[in-house]
Amino acid sequence: MNRLNERVLERLHEMEERFEETLSAMAAPDVSTNPNRLKELGILHSELKPVVEAYREYNDAAAEMGEAAEMLEAEADPDMREYLNSLQSESEQDLERIVTRLQVLLVPKDIDDEKDVIVELRPAAGGDEAGLWATDLHRMYERFAERHGWATEPIDLSWADGGGLAFGQFAVKGKGAYSRFKWEAGPHRVQRVPKTESQGRIHTSIATVAVLPEVEAVEVEIHDNDLEIETMRSTGPGGQSVNTTDSAIRITHKPTGMVVSCQDEKSQLQNKLKAMRVLRARLYQQQLEEQMGERSDARRMQVGTGERAEKIRTYNFKENRVTDHRIGMTVHSLPAILDGDLDGFHEGLMAQAAADVLAGDS
Repeated sequence: MNRLNERVLERLHEMEERFEETLSAMAAPDVSTNPNRLKELGILHSELKPVVEAYREYNDAAAEMGEAAEMLEAEADPDMREYLNSLQSESEQDLERIVTRLQVLLVPKDIDDEKDVIVELRPAAGGDEAGLWATDLHRMYERFAERHGWATEPIDLSWADGGGLAFGQFAVKGKGAYSRFKWEAGPHRVQRVPKTESQGRIHTSIATVAVLPEVEAVEVEIHDNDLEIETMRSTGPGGQSVNTTDSAIRITHKPTGMVVSCQDEKSQLQNKLKAMRVLRARLYQQQLEEQMGERSDARRMQVGTGERAEKIRTYNFKENRVTDHRIGMTVHSLPAILDGDLDGFHEGLMAQAAADVLAGDS
């Protein structure tokens, strides 16, 4: 049975008391005439409310389960025992759901969760098949974004001779995009028979995913004299005029050696603006790594080395199976996953992350 420990319950009880105090304070005459104080209390009230509501639901479910257990112990009638067993089972399921919700609510939010994101895809082990797999992941993420009402925007999509992505970079714009896409960072392994395989042998390939929160110019300071900007002709398939003018941009940030490029747009200005967005995101990530030891090497860990043994998730086409190795979760619905149905994995990962944080506090 997944129950909250005493320390967490004490914390929740304190939050409930604080919640009641805010209600009383907001009703006080001196506060009603003080807009700043009223606003401050209103923000605190809205933050505490979902936690307190879930805590009260937890107490109700725990009480119901306890009552059913007591009645079951004293009951001799078979029909009544069957009913009480059913009631106890329902209460246990309710309690499990509430505990998971509380775990997520109690974990401090990532400061970047509400931000837009920049996603980078790279084929790794597997040759041309890895590039085709990176292309499939790109489609999966476009469909996942659509499910959440988020817009996708290409930044730099380069194609290999084998028909797949040599490198893919795109933005996802929408409230909370990073809170979901951050769980996709890492090596994704596919096991399937490539279209070019004549003897039906299953191949294993890897594509890596990096996810960067997109930041505003005011969050990262970049000096013009620290930049080396080059123009070049776009390469690979593109729209009319894309490959016939020197519109592609490559920017080198001299202090760090970071290099970003963009060739998706027809004009140098548009490509420069997109490249600067990527540069800001990478510099921001670097700053976070330097400031927070636990996030050190975060982007390197996201990308990994691309070896076949590394993976956060495996997609097995023959068995219609997808396994997320971080939480040991397996589903047999590969087409739905590739159509962007990733929420089940994300919810499991969020619950596990919350449980780990709370376990560290206990």
